[in-house]
Amino acid sequence: MIDYRLMNIDDYQQAYDLWILCGNGLNDKDDSREGIEKYLKRNPSTSFVATCDGRVVGVILCGHDGRRGIIQHACVSPDMRRLGIGNELVALALEALKNEGINKVLLVAFKKNEGGNAFWEAQGFTLREDLNYRNKALTELVRIDPDYTKE
Repeated sequence: MIDYRLMNIDDYQQAYDLWILCGNGLNDKDDSREGIEKYLKRNPSTSFVATCDGRVVGVILCGHDGRRGIIQHACVSPDMRRLGIGNELVALALEALKNEGINKVLLVAFKKNEGGNAFWEAQGFTLREDLNYRNKALTELVRIDPDYTKE
């Protein structure tokens, strides 16, 4: 049986291990226990985990800035895919954002993540080709992504 609930910091290690397993792009600061704890305190009602027999099998880190929602680090354990877990996690996160008055949500997915991109397309997320995604690190961040290559 799959149970769904709000994510809390006690879920961190299992969620982190799942993010690594699924190839989510992480870094040593934002995705550290302290970084995720800060995120959850700022967004206490919008991130969720799916558990089965006490094991975190799905997670969606979600929050907002008061204007736009953002989905980050969403994944389901490979051995638990195709059971509707991802659909339910997305539905929970979107409902939580609506309850907080958020009208639009965005996410970033690696181009190489064909399965993930197909999932988001099926969820109704459209691809924006009229934008350039840019970022700037304000401190040195160490990428935790074995497939990462600087371009």
